[in-house]
Amino acid sequence: MVQYPSKLARQTRSGLPRSQKKRTNFANRGMSFENMLNETNSYYLTKGLAVIHKKPTPVQIVRVDYPQRSRAKIVEAYFRQASTTDYSGVYRGYYLDFEAKETRQKTGMPLKNFHAHQIEHMGQVLEQEGICFALLHFSTLQETYLLPAEALIRSFQDNWKSLPIEFIREHGYSISLGAFPSVPYLEIIEEHLIGGKSK
Repeated sequence: MVQYPSKLARQTRSGLPRSQKKRTNFANRGMSFENMLNETNSYYLTKGLAVIHKKPTPVQIVRVDYPQRSRAKIVEAYFRQASTTDYSGVYRGYYLDFEAKETRQKTGMPLKNFHAHQIEHMGQVLEQEGICFALLHFSTLQETYLLPAEALIRSFQDNWKSLPIEFIREHGYSISLGAFPSVPYLEIIEEHLIGGKSK
């Protein structure tokens, strides 16, 4: 909203003008961890360490409105097919496939954040001897874990409602967030999932 000099901004109960009132924006919730992962993958690509990309979501656009010639607006669209996991790529000849989830909860990661087709896909990747896992970020706790897909699949098949934080700490690997890269998950893969000391 544009505030012209001749018009005074109305005061709200908080005492701030409406234009300055802090608004809660739910559109980017969960995006900060995703941005960190995208930066990490760019870093890995630039350094020649791995080629890992976020998978595009297949969307079919049905209807577009053109209120102005330069402002096309998508009004109706649908998913062409169920998406699989968020990221895939190659590291040292190994195929990597993983899902990334973020929560503000302190006690666990809700399993409703995962879908049956994603779990099925992870199982198929494991059958082909790919490396598959979930990166779980607890924003309130400032804790991040790599959880191997086997543990996630078992929990999902046993109809758990949530992955308790204690379970994740026991069966996953803690990742210390850094600067370059932001989410150094290849270190965990190298040490524990490629002929390493898996739990």
